[in-house]
Amino acid sequence: MELISGLPEDVARDCLNRVSYQQFAAVASVCKKWKTEIQSPEFRRRRRAIGKTQKIVVTVQSRIEPDKCGSGLLVKSTMNPVYRLSVLEPETGIWSELPVPPGFDGGLPVFCQLVGVGYDVVVMGGWDPDSWKPSNSVLIYNFMSGTWRCGTDIPGGARTFFACASDSDRTVYVAGGHDEEKNALKSAYAYDVPSDVWIPMPDMAIERDECKAILYHNDNGSDNSLCIIGGYCTEMQGQFERSAEVFDFATWKWGPMTDEFLDDAMCPRTCVNSGGDGEKRLYMCKGSDVVALMGSTWQTVGKVPSEIRNVACVGAWEGAVLLIGSSGMGNPYMGFVLDVKSGAWTKVLSPDSYTGHVQSGCFLEI
Repeated sequence: MELISGLPEDVARDCLNRVSYQQFAAVASVCKKWKTEIQSPEFRRRRRAIGKTQKIVVTVQSRIEPDKCGSGLLVKSTMNPVYRLSVLEPETGIWSELPVPPGFDGGLPVFCQLVGVGYDVVVMGGWDPDSWKPSNSVLIYNFMSGTWRCGTDIPGGARTFFACASDSDRTVYVAGGHDEEKNALKSAYAYDVPSDVWIPMPDMAIERDECKAILYHNDNGSDNSLCIIGGYCTEMQGQFERSAEVFDFATWKWGPMTDEFLDDAMCPRTCVNSGGDGEKRLYMCKGSDVVALMGSTWQTVGKVPSEIRNVACVGAWEGAVLLIGSSGMGNPYMGFVLDVKSGAWTKVLSPDSYTGHVQSGCFLEI
């Protein structure tokens, strides 16, 4: 059976390679051969080779009813948010919303963590929006099928404000955070998403609540490394570390701690890697500056737009940095993209329904 009747295989395959991610589920439902084709590992590699992968930022964002945005109820919706997943295509400015997970009509967990891996978005942990009870649940949305599934809970009981990162292929890493008694944690786990299996990792050297996880390729071409940045221990509530520690997958050990990884003791939540494939170029917001780690030095590459005082989400890819934030509580959230080379900012146009409070986000290239 031909992929597309009357077309050579290579031409038909090239047509499928150019399909938008929004049509993956529809294409997979046409026939078994199309489903097999677009779900193969080669499909993603071919899309990347011809420059047809699409960059998207998925955010945990409160739902806003456009006809109420000017009535003062924007503040009310910020105080009593109902969170959903919004999707932004930063290169086109197109916004959309993912389906609500079954059983979550009242909104996603507050403070849940979000990470992209392969064609999946993984939603982990958070607090129940009604009872405010912490959860260790795992929800997974797959762009290929357009459906949700439940994953195995995070081991070790409920944890909040933990770090998470992925290898962009199949594995998610979780580290630090705090337990239900607000004790900071130094435990870490690897989660194989396709097989739904959690694997314990060695403990970090110190407890790290509200830390940040970054995964990148090593300069020497060896396996990826997982870098856990900042955070604080139980006794130092809110007093952030400047240190970082790196996990070497080849030796399955944490390396020596870098005491002064950050210039200042600050929350590292805005720190991101610019490469979905693990390129080692880190960016973060430091006060009113956007800084990049160049060698061992953080250097300013731009100024945060004056319209943003509170940065909620940062995404980065080759030569560009996206900031999403607001000018203050109750005010609309907006996005800006920085061209790192020129230093110029471009505002992302957002429909009123996509200006609600943004809690967290993740970047995917699919």
